[in-house]
Amino acid sequence: MEKIDLEGMEQKALEQFKSGQSLFGKDGAFAPLLKNFIEKALEAEMEAHLDEHQRVSGNKRNGKGKKTIKSSAGSFDIETPQDRHSSFEPELVKKRQTILADSLEQKIIGLYGLGMSYRSISEHIKEMYDTDISHTVLTQITDKIIPDVKEWQSRPLEAVYTIVWLDAMHIKVKENGKVTTKALYNNILGIDTNGQKQILGVYFSESEGANFWLQVLTDLNNRGVEDILIASIDNLKGFAEAIQSVFPRTEVQSCIVHQIRNSLKYIASKEQKEFLRELKLVYKADTKEKAKIELEKLAEKWQSKYPVVIASWQNNWSKLSTYFQYTAPIRKLIYTTNPIEAYHRQVRKVTKTKGAFANEMAVLKLVYLSTKKIEKKWSKTQNWGLIIQQLAIKFEDRVKLKL
Repeated sequence: MEKIDLEGMEQKALEQFKSGQSLFGKDGAFAPLLKNFIEKALEAEMEAHLDEHQRVSGNKRNGKGKKTIKSSAGSFDIETPQDRHSSFEPELVKKRQTILADSLEQKIIGLYGLGMSYRSISEHIKEMYDTDISHTVLTQITDKIIPDVKEWQSRPLEAVYTIVWLDAMHIKVKENGKVTTKALYNNILGIDTNGQKQILGVYFSESEGANFWLQVLTDLNNRGVEDILIASIDNLKGFAEAIQSVFPRTEVQSCIVHQIRNSLKYIASKEQKEFLRELKLVYKADTKEKAKIELEKLAEKWQSKYPVVIASWQNNWSKLSTYFQYTAPIRKLIYTTNPIEAYHRQVRKVTKTKGAFANEMAVLKLVYLSTKKIEKKWSKTQNWGLIIQQLAIKFEDRVKLKL
């Protein structure tokens, strides 16, 4: 350990502070102080390690090694004590560790969770802390959250959820040198009896389909979900049947917004405003009976011109009209899958910067980190006290209020 020139350090620190230079880094005024502290701590650890038992067995000091440490204070070189038996395992700076975890690793993981690429993170760390970190080291650091991701994916769930929205988003992933598009299945739910939303699970598939959704729902069941009161879904064929094969008492509401979008694809552009104005009388009706009357009027006018569109509304009416049996606050929650689409938009803000991901785990790491941030911002569902009372009355044997 080198002797520290405190007077010289003070002068150098003042000059660097005025010029805005790093006080720690390799040439920083305070680098010798930090280096000296770490080396003294390692010496103390070695002294504690070489107890009487170690010395009797023939173990003793065996010179020193050197390594470069990277931290939020910059990069600096230290000398590390060694023992003859190589049994010394320091706690402050572990063997083969080159980054001080408490100071820099969390910053790197935080930047990764914001969607920054490894190159951008490396440039940011270099600019802020005068420290060079390779792509390999950055990967090793972010890989440390993989156990957390796996635990989160398999964590136990509540027995009953009141409302669940199910939808998928699509992500580009590299496989065998080729870029493929995969469906990333997310289950967003609010809403337990406390009115809080959360993400239940994240799953991968080559494409979106009812068969894979059946696997997803089975996994939820295996993780403790016994009942779902209402499921809001898109119009994927066989989706409702897949849900009810696992949760037979679940009320299924197909997304009205999806249905409208699909309908307008087949309506001539010059007639879309008129058609949509009359269609609104159907899905905005006060009662299911009134909506049925308006749907019949719509069919009378447009059946001959757009038979496929009208047939779609008629054939799917039982799943599209589920929400009419509820009051306005509940209708607003379930008539569309917009809540999960809003979540997807937030996730895409961080995934869009990546292009194609190296593998599925690279996607899961980023989705996990972004989801944890998103969930922190979610508050209790608006009007939940009123909503849960209404649900408890309708599903009296399935929801128990804590009074």
